[in-house]
Amino acid sequence: MNRLVDPATTTAADGLPRRRFTVAELEQMAAAGILDEDERIELIGGEIVPMSPKGNEHEILKVALTIHWARSLPADLLFATETTFRLTLDTYLEPDFVFYPKATGIRGLHAETALLVVEIADSSLGYDLGVKAGLYARFGIRELWVIDAVKLQTRIHRDPAPGGYRSIVDRSASESLIPQEVRQLAVTLAALEFN
Repeated sequence: MNRLVDPATTTAADGLPRRRFTVAELEQMAAAGILDEDERIELIGGEIVPMSPKGNEHEILKVALTIHWARSLPADLLFATETTFRLTLDTYLEPDFVFYPKATGIRGLHAETALLVVEIADSSLGYDLGVKAGLYARFGIRELWVIDAVKLQTRIHRDPAPGGYRSIVDRSASESLIPQEVRQLAVTLAALEFN
């Protein structure tokens, strides 16, 4: 995958030890203005990883899914979009959607309470299906959907293990996507209203 090099990043230290950061330190950097509050980064094992810019297809699909899920969300669930999903003291990801019990609230959102995580990918498809899927499995995320925003194909990952997901299934745009634990959130991508 060819990624554009962000002028704020460097690859000069490849193979050399780097300083590890914590989620708290990144939050302090954002509060101090060192990092822009809307800067697209994730923290993986203490390393800051710049994220690819989102394309039009990504945003169009995200809006359609937000409307669909806001209308069908059961009363006992909540979802967050592009939230800082803290997995450990030195790792956070920013999934497009994460669903969790209303009773836990956003402060109680952890790997154990996440019922479904959805990543929408256009330019980041390889990263989302590789590195991020591996991380989600390692942290025990029960169900992960990675949706290709261009082809409207979804890879559903279930049954996490330290080495990856034991169940991986591909679905086309015309097939119904039904979460294991929250069947009310079923969606067929081809049936969504795109504006």
